[in-house]
Amino acid sequence: MSDLTITPMDAAAAEETTGWRYPPPYDIYDLDEEPAKLIAIFSDPAYGYFQLREGGALVGFCCFGEEGRVRGGDYAAPALDLGIAMRPDLTGRGLGRRYLGAILTFAESQFRPPALRLTVAAFNARARRLYANLGFRSAQRFNSPASGREYIVMLRPTAAPG
Repeated sequence: MSDLTITPMDAAAAEETTGWRYPPPYDIYDLDEEPAKLIAIFSDPAYGYFQLREGGALVGFCCFGEEGRVRGGDYAAPALDLGIAMRPDLTGRGLGRRYLGAILTFAESQFRPPALRLTVAAFNARARRLYANLGFRSAQRFNSPASGREYIVMLRPTAAPG
């Protein structure tokens, strides 16, 4: 296995992510906010962002907690919300299982939640398939009031003590 590391996001990694651009239809994941604002949020530990590196190169990032939610969903069930992003040139190359697997292991050991929860755009069959293969099951569908886009909330129980 390669040397995947997950550490708190720093300003340099946050700045790098602001330039990531995805091809359509995945361009909904482009970070369109002002870069300085994003860098401040991503590098502030209070927001729960972490960088994923392989061989020293930034390959993705994740966040835990409210930052992983999409407005309009029902997040009342006890679970740790997770948001993830891979560097655009690495998507669709079969790396997601390894990268997300490392993030899930990290989340379970660091936070010991009763369940993990992901919210994914309904059109993103590639991500939904990955999440299902890693034990996530669909819990609800909703339309975001901000974009009108349909999302699916997926849950996966953990082995953490309750």
